[in-house]
This record gives sequence, structure tokens and C-alpha cells, in this order.
Amino acid sequence: MEFRKKVEIRWSDLDPNFHLRHSAYYDFGAYCRVTFLFENGVTAEVMNKHAIGPVLFREECFFKREIIFGDEITVALKLRNISKDFRKFSMQHEIYKNENELAAILILDGAWMSTKDRKIVAPPEIITSTLEHMEKTEDFKMI
Repeated sequence: MEFRKKVEIRWSDLDPNFHLRHSAYYDFGAYCRVTFLFENGVTAEVMNKHAIGPVLFREECFFKREIIFGDEITVALKLRNISKDFRKFSMQHEIYKNENELAAILILDGAWMSTKDRKIVAPPEIITSTLEHMEKTEDFKMI
């Protein structure tokens, strides 16, 4: 399923050059991911109940076009790869400005961690089914 989220640029998202500061791209990606999970039933309550939460290992952004105050921003979320047991994953965010101009690509690697044992674990069915239905990148791989 395709997932896109519109985000608004705030004055505090800008740097001294009056364009989007680098860390705002990461904030937009996090907002998109969490919104996707919540809108698909993987809420804070569900994660608390299962004593599980996401953890990030790496996050990287490729900047393509400048974003300035007043641009309309949409973030598209896709799954790049996932382990067979769903413990580890990689996601891609495509950040567009003004409808269809690709401004940045944000890629992250993460996993699901037991909040009790502090170890990487396979997630419960509500998470696996959500990830199974997530839109995939063209080069998606099961790892």
C-alpha cells in the first residue's frame, strides 16, 4: 500500500541560509514512519503491550534539491528490505517538494527491540502484517 504524508515547514526548520536544515529531513522521515505505524494499528499502546519498539542503526540522507519556506512537502515511505523473521528492516523515504520534485532520499536501517530484554527480536503479527502490506522499493529484497 502506498503511504504519503504531507508535512509543513516551520520557521524553526530553516537554517541561516533560509533553506531546510539537514536535521529537519530526518524529523520528517521519523514523523512519516510513526504516522504510518499508528495509522495501521501499531500504536504506542500496542508496542507497550508487546514490550517492543523500533531501534535505528543507520540513517542517511541524499539531498537532491533545496527546500525553502513555502514549499509544499510530501514524504513517501517504502520498504527496501526486511529479514525473513522481520527482526531487521531497511526503509526509504522519498521527500518531494511542490507535488513531484524529488528533493531528498532518506534511507535507514533498523530493527525491533524487546524493551524488557534490550535485544533484537521478531515482532508480533500486527507488525509483520503491517510491514508485509507496506509499499516496496523497486529493488526490494528479503534478506
